[in-house]
Amino acid sequence: MTALSTLSQDVILAAFLAFCRIGACFMIIPGLSSVRLPLQVRLFAAVAVTISLLTFLWDRIFPFVDPRPQVLVPMIVSELLVGGLIGAMTRLYMEALRFIGAGIAMLVGFNSNGGTAIEEAEPQAPMAELISFSALLLLFTLDFHHEVVRALVSSYQVAPLDVFFNPQAALVDVADTISDCFFLVLRLGSPFVAYALLVNLTIGFVNKLTPQIPVYFISQPLIIGGGIVLFYLGVATMLSLFTDSFVDLTLAR
Repeated sequence: MTALSTLSQDVILAAFLAFCRIGACFMIIPGLSSVRLPLQVRLFAAVAVTISLLTFLWDRIFPFVDPRPQVLVPMIVSELLVGGLIGAMTRLYMEALRFIGAGIAMLVGFNSNGGTAIEEAEPQAPMAELISFSALLLLFTLDFHHEVVRALVSSYQVAPLDVFFNPQAALVDVADTISDCFFLVLRLGSPFVAYALLVNLTIGFVNKLTPQIPVYFISQPLIIGGGIVLFYLGVATMLSLFTDSFVDLTLAR
């Protein structure tokens, strides 16, 4: 009876350790961490994925289960940090796209009023919200959450259960991810940067030549209209390149 209860305790602890890593990841990744999604849905999704993956990860988790508090508590903290790091990696890509979306809206002069908040609690410019929400919808359509689950499974080879979380390696990964994703979104937003520089420089010269006419205020609707046309022509390519690079950079990590 004692051996059976010990085995049951070890099974529960193994499932809980797997839930710590998977639940921490699901708490941060884009989409599932949205304030628009009920907490119960996020919890049940993490529990369902944990139960589904526990069979495949059993050999990597159960042999290292130790009920002693001095071993179990650091192991729980390490699992939470590893799962949170994986979720933060994916969220950094969306935050970079949200940054360039706000920059694009500012460059074309279409950021005067905050739009309705969709994914996050804070409202954004309508163009920035359209870019970020479209990219998130496209990522879910292309099953990016499968890539996250695959990364969670692969993480047990890179960060096994018996090895404590390495802060130095985590900071290096975060720095590399920030560098890669922000260089990516700056390349995607470069047409709008070039458009804003050329148009505003031209209008500045015209305004200097005709100081009696408020050229800047007259040309503002034309700048916004030209930016919207450029956005209409380039948003499909921009989102396509972003999703392709998202999968490549995620797999590289």
